[in-house]
Amino acid sequence: MALVPYEEGGGWAARQLHSPSATFHFASRTIRLQQDWRRLGVAAVVWDAAVVLCAYLEMEGIDLRDRSVIELGAGTGLLGIVVTLLGAKEPAGVRALYSTSCSARVTITDRAAALEFLESNVQANLPPELRPRAVVKELTWGKDLANFPPGAFDFVLGADIVYLEETFAELLETLEHLCSERTVILLSCRIRYERDLRFLKMLRERFSVSEVHYESSKDVHIYKAQRGSRKDDF
Repeated sequence: MALVPYEEGGGWAARQLHSPSATFHFASRTIRLQQDWRRLGVAAVVWDAAVVLCAYLEMEGIDLRDRSVIELGAGTGLLGIVVTLLGAKEPAGVRALYSTSCSARVTITDRAAALEFLESNVQANLPPELRPRAVVKELTWGKDLANFPPGAFDFVLGADIVYLEETFAELLETLEHLCSERTVILLSCRIRYERDLRFLKMLRERFSVSEVHYESSKDVHIYKAQRGSRKDDF
């Protein structure tokens, strides 16, 4: 689940997290997401790491058309929604088309408790012709892997999913299951604790890892990982 530590308090950030909704503009569309801190806690609010990764995917012009993408710990669904929209757009300079024949195939995952909330945000923010291309599905790391074909994804994405040390082994097991030699992992996160660095060390023992972006205004890093020594361009 897209969980990160948070202490209640005052200030703008707290007000944003406790707001019942949040609005963003990506892929030439306005995305309005419901938030529900009181019922689902940190899994049901939008965190900076998701916003930064959405912006990175759009600004870098990463071609997601006809790609198979899975998001881990989706929370509100912002990232999965944006990936689905970007995967339906033609390259710059060409008229944008919502064509299901060339759209990204996106699997948006979280634990069972968050799925109904996640599904409602996804359905509310995708045009009807794109909804079949985005599937909301339960995935508890290390436990539901038989429900996902091994090595079947071009991209594995996660925003602020690295923080609980007791989940690190299961997360790595899940990444290894989902990835083939061609798969690109993109993890967006804020490095808050020493244990976050320990996860990166564990990741580097199994994948080739590089930092591809740092958003200083939000203190968010984006790491790219691939099996072995591969460092393919997008």
